[in-house]
Amino acid sequence: MNRDQLIDAWYRLLNTRNKYGQLLIDYIAGKGYYQQFLNDSDFKIPLFFNGKAQAVFNTDKLIREVIYVESSLDSDHDGKRDLLKTNIIRPAETNEGYQAPVIFTADPYAQGMNEKWSEKFSLDNKRPLKRKQPNHLTYQDVEAQPSNVTPPKPRKINGQTTKTGETFTKFWSYSLNDYFLARGFAVVYSSGIGTKDSDGFRTTGTKAETLSATAVIEWLNGKRAAFTNRSDQIAIDAWWTSGNVGMTGRSYLGTLATAAAFTGVDGLKISIVEAGLSDYYPYYRENGLVVAPDGDDADVLAEWTFSRQRTAGDYAQIKDAWLKHLKQMTHDQEHDTGSFNQFWDARNITKYNHTKADMLLVHGLNDWNVKTGQVWNSRNKLKTRDITQKLILHQGQHEYLNNFRSFDYTDLVNLWLSNKLFGIQNRVDDVMPDVIVQDNAHAETWHDYPDWGGSESTKRTFSLASLNNINGNLSFSDQLPKQVFEHYTQHLNDWRNDLYSRQGTAMDNHCIRLLSDPLTHDLTIDGQPRISLVAQTSSIVGQISVALVDYGEAQRLTEVPQTLVSQKILQGYHWRKHDLKEFLPQTDPTDFKRITEAHINMQNRQNSYRVDDVQPRTNYELRFAFQPTFWHLLKGHQLGLVIYASDLVYTVHGNQAITYTLNLNDSTLEVPVLKS
Repeated sequence: MNRDQLIDAWYRLLNTRNKYGQLLIDYIAGKGYYQQFLNDSDFKIPLFFNGKAQAVFNTDKLIREVIYVESSLDSDHDGKRDLLKTNIIRPAETNEGYQAPVIFTADPYAQGMNEKWSEKFSLDNKRPLKRKQPNHLTYQDVEAQPSNVTPPKPRKINGQTTKTGETFTKFWSYSLNDYFLARGFAVVYSSGIGTKDSDGFRTTGTKAETLSATAVIEWLNGKRAAFTNRSDQIAIDAWWTSGNVGMTGRSYLGTLATAAAFTGVDGLKISIVEAGLSDYYPYYRENGLVVAPDGDDADVLAEWTFSRQRTAGDYAQIKDAWLKHLKQMTHDQEHDTGSFNQFWDARNITKYNHTKADMLLVHGLNDWNVKTGQVWNSRNKLKTRDITQKLILHQGQHEYLNNFRSFDYTDLVNLWLSNKLFGIQNRVDDVMPDVIVQDNAHAETWHDYPDWGGSESTKRTFSLASLNNINGNLSFSDQLPKQVFEHYTQHLNDWRNDLYSRQGTAMDNHCIRLLSDPLTHDLTIDGQPRISLVAQTSSIVGQISVALVDYGEAQRLTEVPQTLVSQKILQGYHWRKHDLKEFLPQTDPTDFKRITEAHINMQNRQNSYRVDDVQPRTNYELRFAFQPTFWHLLKGHQLGLVIYASDLVYTVHGNQAITYTLNLNDSTLEVPVLKS
């Protein structure tokens, strides 16, 4: 073996994975491999191998600081600009001249949550569907109007310093961010307006929350003032950073990463969004219906995250103003109607698209908290911008993805951040597929595709009359026997199982189950199915729910990841550790699995803001879309459609004596099918 062959063999060895799913080079770094070189003056940091930043920074000496960014907001209307508490974790090497790029996570939960206080704002969905007053609204009638409020003047700067006066101990941190602290990145957390030690009020999704995130990015770029504490007005610059910023986060955190990116704020080079929203209306509502479990709504989330309430002295001064603000939110969200209005239009965070940052979108195909329509909407809007965007769809629910055996997510993110924030030419835009999807039918299997729901799929239309009606129902009652109803509302898994089951259940007369013939070959649903129903109600109100179901016995993957081994993923030397997880086949086979679903208020059959009357025993055409999906049905399985009314998990359910009748001959199902 010559020198070149030896180097090649060593290179390949360092890029192999150990039994914990970690690259060998990361594993030996975690064991201290690089420590022998750190005192060598010829050893330069940051260090990159195979286009990725390496764990050569001393996490024992990380510097933790607190500063207060001055925003351009006055969301609590006290006549002063809102200050935003911001937590910084940076390498000690920045004190010696090293300029660190920043990973920023806007985390409204980090300063604490008001679980008990927020519960009193939740509404019980166990109530009847009510008639809404008809209207002739157009979008112009419900379009949110921009605010013309002039913010207060900036605070007077009484001095300048490079040293902060406040530190902090460890609080919740994202393990992916921790991984990059050992690799030369600084990490910044800020909870935003209305959180503990910051000013302002929570607003759940408005532009104000977005601007409280972009304010931090502007400070990191030298375009906004920040202070060492809340009172002295001694300014401090982000002198230790290169000014290149990437955002990370899941759920609310990912939503703010999306919102910030869509503003086009300077300095933000990339947003890595896991299970983030693009629009708040379809999170809490759907086609004129409330679809939030347990009566959740925007005001509940605002109260949940209003951690200023946890500081008694601060809260005493703002309590009345906060409760007035919250009362207005409760009124404006129109929980009783479920209709779209200006309140919700103001919370469409992707309405104005000025995105300049590259985007990595990650979402679970079984996420029924932040549903797949959110990432579908973000992706389609981003296609209009001259940026690089990538999409990863996994088989989980509301999950992080950075510790799975079958997928090198952390390595992909390292490639992205090394490229976007350090400028390393590793060709990540070219080598990473545009769309990566985890196969639901085969464990630990991933495929790449050029698009999701694009030209690679074709529309297949089913007449509902052509499907096998396994219960023979053309109509069904939404009212269950009282004892059955009470049981189901307390045991939602039993209700869902009985709804889909074809083995004979208490739900047999309360839904219509339609199945295709057994498939003669595999079929993959790729995109957003749509349905057209001709339906009538026996009442002056009506709601219809539909679900696509994969029927066929199989050991399906768990939706919750299983821990394979605890605390064996080393994120750096003398640094954090992480569990190794995976979606594994269930122990017992099941006969069915929900693929996707949808709901509609029959009074909102034109759109979510126009309300029309419903007359009893009158046919109406209902056209609406399912949540987008990517689903692999195996040969021999059957594609099922279940039609029902009240959804005990999502919609109001008053157990009303309403009968629904379907005209299957005039009803169709359109399914986007991946071309073979």
